[in-house]
Amino acid sequence: MKEAKEYQGKQGFEVLSAERFGLQRKIVANMTTESWDNVPHSSGLYEPDATDFLAVYRRLRQQPAWKGISLNTLMLYVVTQGLIACPALNAHIDFRRGLVYGKIEQYADVNISMPMGLPNGTMMTINVHNCERKTLRQLQDYVEDVRRRMANTNLDDALFEVAFADTMQKLKRLRLLKVAGRLLGTKVAAGPINKLKGKEKKDYKALPKTERLTKEDIEQGTIVVSNLGSVYRGGSYLPPTLLEIIPPHVAALAISTTVEKPGVVTHPDGTKTIEPRVFLPICLAMDHRALDFGDVIPFVRRLDEIFQHPEEMETWL
Repeated sequence: MKEAKEYQGKQGFEVLSAERFGLQRKIVANMTTESWDNVPHSSGLYEPDATDFLAVYRRLRQQPAWKGISLNTLMLYVVTQGLIACPALNAHIDFRRGLVYGKIEQYADVNISMPMGLPNGTMMTINVHNCERKTLRQLQDYVEDVRRRMANTNLDDALFEVAFADTMQKLKRLRLLKVAGRLLGTKVAAGPINKLKGKEKKDYKALPKTERLTKEDIEQGTIVVSNLGSVYRGGSYLPPTLLEIIPPHVAALAISTTVEKPGVVTHPDGTKTIEPRVFLPICLAMDHRALDFGDVIPFVRRLDEIFQHPEEMETWL
């Protein structure tokens, strides 16, 4: 608590704890700061009626073939279908303001960066590769395998690989001040980093990649999708209305927990009634340098199709 006592003496506040940023928090802080410094954010809240969708999901989960399919994986699959229909969201941007130069690359590969909870309560963003090629069962198996390998992984080692690769990329682009700042920070402002040494490091590196996470598992994908509903299931809900877009992504998505509230139901004879319905808020943030609201309509329309005709999911395995 040495840092805590010094801080208390300077500020006069009672300090509960004081801890320098570890490697994971440094990376998150750097990426989110770069996001808000450079990306002109714009966001919207999409809130589909998911009552029938969830009812079909609960019915299908009673079948042996659907055993173990989580709602989180199901929503990853839904989002993937939207991104296939709207590649403008599944893209990276390269914009250099000083040169008035801009380029956008749209990708056929849907590599979703998905935050996952760790046993110690922290979060780690995992790159779920090639979602567009996977069935729902394959996607579920992939996520479960990531969790298995995560238990064998020294996360600081994997994060260091990612940070080193990113620093080398910036060096190639002659971003010398940023590289120098990072190198200085590792010397004078180092936080707690669990670096492996000697035999322990040699034994860890000898583990095959099929048994641990590597740089490829946690490097950036083509878009970030966060499922806040998997973190908080309370009596109320907290819909995200703005979230950071991590460069060079052009968009980010956050799925909230479901909420029950009155909704208008249209019956076959054309009459309408107000009934309790379950809605699923989804926040979509976009980089306004790359996208206008009209560009995201194909994504929303594809999700509309799925929520209005949820029987489609019977073919997803």
